[in-house]
Amino acid sequence: MKDLIRKLVEAWGPSGFEHQVRELIRNEVEGLADEIRVDALGNLICRVGKAKKNGLKIMVAAHMDEIGLMVSHIDRDGFLRFTNIGGLLQNTLFGNRVKFENGVIGTIGVEHGLTNRQRNPSMTGFFVDVSESVESNADIKVGDAAILWRTMDERGSRLIAKSIDNRISCAVSIETMKRLKKSPHEVYFVFTVQEEVGSRGAQVAAYGIEPDLGLAVDVTSTGDVPKTVNMDVELGKGVAIKVMDVKHIVPPEIKKWMVDTAEKHKIPYQLEVLTLGTTDSETMQLARAGVPCGTVSIPTRYVHSVSETVDYNDVLASVDLLTALLSNPVKNAHPV
Repeated sequence: MKDLIRKLVEAWGPSGFEHQVRELIRNEVEGLADEIRVDALGNLICRVGKAKKNGLKIMVAAHMDEIGLMVSHIDRDGFLRFTNIGGLLQNTLFGNRVKFENGVIGTIGVEHGLTNRQRNPSMTGFFVDVSESVESNADIKVGDAAILWRTMDERGSRLIAKSIDNRISCAVSIETMKRLKKSPHEVYFVFTVQEEVGSRGAQVAAYGIEPDLGLAVDVTSTGDVPKTVNMDVELGKGVAIKVMDVKHIVPPEIKKWMVDTAEKHKIPYQLEVLTLGTTDSETMQLARAGVPCGTVSIPTRYVHSVSETVDYNDVLASVDLLTALLSNPVKNAHPV
């Protein structure tokens, strides 16, 4: 599974430009689904099975986009000014590298970088350097998109990479598709677009599929580094089962179903209350007349940086939980 993760996290695909990573995922899931299609917004929708007696139509959403930037202006000296695509953190930018779709690598600089080292400048103070020589610059134009660029590294059981948010969940969904031999449900594995700019892909996919139940698979923050948010989620302690985030309160029966499943199958788990951020469940739950939703979360340090870090054992626990949830009938997993 690590080879798949590496392939996914090193792929290029900021929000709105997911075509490369979508084709990569499509090649991985060919033969695992009964039907594969791409909808009008670019979501990759993979149907597995047909609902049997007492089975449900379940949508599993894992977003395949990543944060990035877009060139908004090129100054007279050839430096690229940019705007954010999704949640760029200013304190992670200076000295970082970016990669454009054509392969050009740029370096992020900041105005007065040495004299104002104690300040956190606004986004307008940053620029991208793509100079090739004194006389020339790379062929980059206004409107071109880029990602923050790094390859994946390993440190023991820890995997460190850019775009673990949320390619790690795409890997979890693909691995679950491989393991899901028998299910009473009709499962739609949806690799969604544009989550980082408002969960837009999940919204239209859920409207079209009209599921009985939704499950998002995404990363979550941790509370196990110095002076961070107070949060009872740690690396290496198992998959996190969401209770609430800023835009989604998990119905109690959904949470109970997920916890009971984890305990029955002896899968290590943690309970997650996230006070910053949300997932594709935000919009799935509001589709049509409403969809009860839960979230399988992978604990991740340093979210929205080029060094997002997960524990491989938590990733495997996430696969175990998602497979167990989808392999068995759902009892009482409804808010009313």
